[in-house]
Amino acid sequence: MRKILFSAAVLQTLLLLGGCDETHGGAEVAAGASASASSKPVGQRTESIPVAPSGVSSDPPRGKVQGMAEEGVVELDWDALIPPDWRPDKLMADFDDVDSLSDDDPRAQELMDKLQALWKESPVVPDLDGKRIKLPGFMVPLEMNAETIREFLLVPYFGACIHVPPPPANQTVHVVTGEGKEYRGQLFDTVWVTGTVRVEHLSSELAEAGYQMQDARVEPYE
Repeated sequence: MRKILFSAAVLQTLLLLGGCDETHGGAEVAAGASASASSKPVGQRTESIPVAPSGVSSDPPRGKVQGMAEEGVVELDWDALIPPDWRPDKLMADFDDVDSLSDDDPRAQELMDKLQALWKESPVVPDLDGKRIKLPGFMVPLEMNAETIREFLLVPYFGACIHVPPPPANQTVHVVTGEGKEYRGQLFDTVWVTGTVRVEHLSSELAEAGYQMQDARVEPYE
């Protein structure tokens, strides 16, 4: 059963990563603001996009910025963290019947091995290093006390790392809040995170993170 659950969850992630067109990102947050796994997307805005800064299209291609969140801060969707030429969904061409794979099917283990290696080594976007960004997502705490969360993984979909397999490293951000900026909340709260992104890899028991944000500000997603 573990293999089937893994394959189904990975298939969902691949569809998010591979189902994007030239104007909108496919790797968007796919649940709502509560911890009840709503289907409301939080990585894609439905209102009109503000006028973009010089050199940035107001209808950006895959992996580009969506607009300015505040002065000096670029608001991104999750697709901006993925190099445009990275297409893990192409792996599925040899596994078109993934939904029907059983525990004893050797292709299930083969698929898991390939995807786990691909997820761990997924490429990042070097140009993001040092940028001030604002990104929405779900929080998976790495440490917390009874009231506050200071260090966590920011992920694009509900249940990642705990209930379902973790996303690729380039879809996971290791976040540490600034002193006195601890977030008061709980597992899988939907939040906005603002801070300076660093292209640095982190390995943890829960997931591999391809990006880090230190001294970050965390706010509830609204």
